Amino acid sequence: MDKGLVHLYYGEGKGKTTAAMGLALRALGHGKRVVIVQFLKDGASGEIGALRSLGTKILTGAPDTKFVFRMNAEEKDRTRAWNDALLEEAVSEDCDLLVLDELCAARQYGLADRTLAQKAVLERPAGREVVITGRTPEEWMLDAADYVTQMRCEKHPYAAGITARKGIEY
Repeated sequence: MDKGLVHLYYGEGKGKTTAAMGLALRALGHGKRVVIVQFLKDGASGEIGALRSLGTKILTGAPDTKFVFRMNAEEKDRTRAWNDALLEEAVSEDCDLLVLDELCAARQYGLADRTLAQKAVLERPAGREVVITGRTPEEWMLDAADYVTQMRCEKHPYAAGITARKGIEY
């Protein structure tokens, strides 16, 4: 019986989104329907075009998305409304795998409605897998998850002054 499980990739280390996108690719390879919601991201990362070309529906933040610490109150309000619209659309999609990339951060900063987020995860249709990523999950996310993987940074080139590289980190 395929009831659909919840995956949570969280923590300070690199690889949360990469793991989620790898699972999306695997699902696509088996003919599954995939929807990805990227909160607080502008849709410019390298995997987006490739996954879209394979049939993935991808919903992203606004093209002018800033880091949260650079947003003023009006920009945060717009971002919250945008993210809530993404969640509402995602919940209504017919898919086998729903990836909620950076949902933890969107919730942590109050930029996604808790009730909508919980509906997407806790009230998912039978058979739908859900993936949540981000640094700091809420307690309900940890409780709901069937798979919990914490990414912990042991060493990262950024500490040596090497900035994010196209095709590797984004």
